[in-house]
Formats: sequence, structure tokens, C-alpha cells
Amino acid sequence: MRNLDLKTITISLKNLQAKPVRTACLCIVVAILSFTLFGGSILALNLRQGLDTMTRRFGADLMVVPEGTSEKAQALLLRGENSFFYFDAGIVDVVAGTEGVVCASPQFFLTSLSTECCDAAVQLIAYDPATDFVVQPWIAEKRHGFINDGQVIVGNRIEIHRNGTIKLFNTEYPVAAQLSKSASGYDTSIFMTMNTMRQLINNAHELKYNFLADRYEGDVISAVLIKADPARSPSLLAWDIRKQNEGVEVLISQGIFARIAGTISGLVKYIHIFSIALWALAIIVLSTVFSGTIHERKKEFAILRIMGATRKKLVGIVLNESLIAGIAGGFAGVVLASLAVFPFSTYISEQLELPYLDAPFFYIVLLVFGSLLLSAVVGPLSSLYSALRISRAETYFTMRDGE
Repeated sequence: MRNLDLKTITISLKNLQAKPVRTACLCIVVAILSFTLFGGSILALNLRQGLDTMTRRFGADLMVVPEGTSEKAQALLLRGENSFFYFDAGIVDVVAGTEGVVCASPQFFLTSLSTECCDAAVQLIAYDPATDFVVQPWIAEKRHGFINDGQVIVGNRIEIHRNGTIKLFNTEYPVAAQLSKSASGYDTSIFMTMNTMRQLINNAHELKYNFLADRYEGDVISAVLIKADPARSPSLLAWDIRKQNEGVEVLISQGIFARIAGTISGLVKYIHIFSIALWALAIIVLSTVFSGTIHERKKEFAILRIMGATRKKLVGIVLNESLIAGIAGGFAGVVLASLAVFPFSTYISEQLELPYLDAPFFYIVLLVFGSLLLSAVVGPLSSLYSALRISRAETYFTMRDGE
């Protein structure tokens, strides 16, 4: 008996190993809880990260587009759906002269074809370097200086040739920079100056390609991005622009992002409610399991008491068993959730049709520790009552029970 190891942790590990089915059941319950807690928290965090990044990247207070194209414009912005629509370029000067407009910059949209002419079907967006206040700040994050005519900037999800070019309408264009993720449709877009777009269209015409913009006389654009005076209400400014210009719609970025934020907040709320409900359910299920198993192990604990184990040690054995099972199940749940979430970020984003962007590593680490902590706590919390009950049982009557 002198060689018998009666350390609490050793006895707990031996007990868990002796009952693999019971141990597996305990771990599975905690793993499900951990999977939901960590997976749901990561989804919520990534959605908020995506919305914050998209809001910062858009950079414009208002967006003026042709009448009847607001849905297309939002689909391009949020989901990267290829769109093209046009109106007279003269509207830029009119909008820029509206009281409350600090800056107005045009953009021109064109969609490439996924044929021999191009590497992929992508959204082509031209901007005016002289007035742009949206695209060039993104470029500055990756490259110093201006972009020359003939060069392009590509979104994060655009594939580039090994020689640093991309083919559009049978012409290879050098890629000056690739933007970081924005959680918006701009990740699948290619940006260039207005002069580069004119060159691209001329090259395409030589190859007998025609575009919707060819039907218009004079210069055309697709949208006007506006930076508003902070002292001016965006809603009132949008009303003035619509009043002064027939055949246009004005998108207010606050309204767009507010609707998205509302959708995300509702989804996050349901995730939190479900996680709390599952955590409570896990405690109930584990409490029932521990209550049943402790009742079956009464004589086992009575023998330990006879061998010199104190009541405190009995409580420690049970709590250690539940703690080990909780940590093991929590770790398994975190790993499974990671395998389900991180490799499929793009797919999740497409299915949700919401801005979705992987959160910084630091926050992910905090969520990992938080999920493991809650998983570790749920076991001892569920077994505490059963552990105290068995520690108070009288050894003599426990051994005689059932005789």
C-alpha cells in the first residue's frame, strides 16, 4: 500500500481512463458547448470586423447613381456583383457645386468577360486621380506615390500572374498593388485611372468588343462619390441633389451601413441567446450525468474513505474529473469550430451576403482562452453538488447499501 499513489489528480485520471464511454460522453457534451461558443463568437466578431472595415473603406457619405440602379450599386458595393450603368459626366460639376458638398469624384464601371479576352469576369472601376478621395487612400496603404496610366490596382481576391500582370481584353496590364481585404465587393474588383480605362476600351474596340457605354454621346460615368460637409445633414443634402438633378438616385452610406448593422446585430443577438441557452442546458445535462454516475460509484468512494481519503479529497477527485473532461471537451470543440470556420471564410461570407472579415489574431486568441475557460468551468460547476453529497455520505451505511 505504500507504493499506491493516492494523489487526487492521479486517481481522477485513472477513473476517467477506466470508464472511456462515460468520459467520452462528458467530453462530447462539453465539446458541443465549446464548438457553439467559439464558433458563434468568431462569426459575430468577424461580421463586426467586416462591417467596420467596409465602412472605413467606402469613405464616401453619398453615392449618386442613375435612377433605377440603386440596387445594382449596393450589390456591387456589398457583394461584388458585376454591374454597369451610365449617365452624363456633366453631372459631376453640378453635384460638386451643390452647397454642402466638400468633394465630388466620378467613377466608371465596366465588366470584363470570362473568355479568351480576360483572366476572369471581374468588375472594372475607373477613378479620377485629381478628385478621388476613396481609392487612393487604400493604395497608399500598399504603395507610395501615384499610380501611372497603364497600371492597375487589384482587389484582395483577384489572382495575379507570376510576372505581376493581369490580362484584360487580350492586353496584359502591370499590377501596381494588391489591396488588403475590405469585406466588400471591392475585393473582386480591379481599379484603374480614367485614362487607363479609355485605353482599355479602345483596345477592346479594336478586337470588335462593344459596350453599353458606346451608345451614349459624349463622356459618361457610372457614379459620383461625395464627401459631405459634417455640418450638413446627409439626408438633406441627398434631397437637394435629387431636386437639382432629374433621373438620379442618391445612396446615403449611413443608411446602407445602418441596415447592415441592424441585420448583424440581430444575428449576433440570436447567436448569444443560443449560446447562453446551450450553456445552461450543458450544466443541466452534465449535472444529471454526474448525479447518476456518483450514485453508482458510492462504494468506490467508500473504499477510498477506508483507505484514508478525506472528504475534501473525494470532492477534489470528482471536481478534477469534471475539470479534465471539460478542458478536453473544450479543446476539441475549439479545434472543430476552427476547422469549420476559418477554412471556409469566403463561403460563409457568400452565404450570409454580409460583410465578413477575419478578426485580428489577438482577438481570436482571447476567444480561444475564453471558450476554454467557460468549458473548464461548466464541468466542476455541474458536478459540485454531487461531489459534496458523496463526501457527506457515511462510509459504513454506504458499504452496507444494497446488502
